[in-house]
Amino acid sequence: MIQYILTTLLIFIIAPFLTGLIKSIKMFLLFKKPISPFQPYLDLKKLFNKEIIYSKETSSISRIAPFLILSPIVLVVFLLPPIFSGSFYISFMDAFTITGLLSLSTFFLMLIGLDSASSFGGIGASRESFISALVEPAMILTIFSVSLIGQNINIGASALNLANNFPLEHSASFILAGISFFILLIAENGRIPIDNPETHLELTMVHEAMILDVTGANLALIELAGSLKFIIFASIFVTLFIPFGADLCWCLAVTIFILKLFFVALAVALVEVNGAKLRLFKVPNLLGIAIIFGFLSLVTFYILGGNQ
Repeated sequence: MIQYILTTLLIFIIAPFLTGLIKSIKMFLLFKKPISPFQPYLDLKKLFNKEIIYSKETSSISRIAPFLILSPIVLVVFLLPPIFSGSFYISFMDAFTITGLLSLSTFFLMLIGLDSASSFGGIGASRESFISALVEPAMILTIFSVSLIGQNINIGASALNLANNFPLEHSASFILAGISFFILLIAENGRIPIDNPETHLELTMVHEAMILDVTGANLALIELAGSLKFIIFASIFVTLFIPFGADLCWCLAVTIFILKLFFVALAVALVEVNGAKLRLFKVPNLLGIAIIFGFLSLVTFYILGGNQ
């Protein structure tokens, strides 16, 4: 239990570092002077010390929504799959639970964008709902498929099964699910080619458009929620789709887990540097690939005898 608590605290601590690391790698690959990966910590400290200003058009939603955006994401962190075999884990974490909690956070994010009564907030909220409507079914399908491959609907037990006894006969289904989930990781976290987290151009903003009128500690909470959301997807990806290392002792398992998170950060940075943001109405094409791959993963699993 102590190791579970320490691992969970570690995830909270390194979440901002991971987003800072992605930006640092991108700047290095673009031949710019990289920022420190610890810069997000300084940004959060600065925002927490700033005054919170509310527009006269806003309601009480803008005052409570930042906490409601962060709360479901914090809850998901405690429900993540274990990173080593002897760890405690919550036993009711499945595809519907994780998708529902993350969707609840997204709902309050869209709500805070609409509550500002600005045109940008409304545009960002409508675009976010458009993208989320395609991401959520693909996520349920993909996580459900890999859970079947791991022989348990609970993703914690499924991750341990995959780490300790990987079913080689379902490798094709496993790879299809992995590709689908990586696309969803990019889409749900607003990374290129779905969204550009560094843009403030009105015609292309999605996430930033919803929080343009948010200031101070409220903005810090939303930024922290974004960092935690990324590490949630990265943690699920490495525990389910890169499952080696779970059978080692706690110290080695944690070290390998962190290295795998850094690998995901590097992969995301490479995708962003070598790609361009898609037009909004081209996004369904990419997310459609994730849905198709998730569906093919499920079909392949049953074709190869997964129902026996």
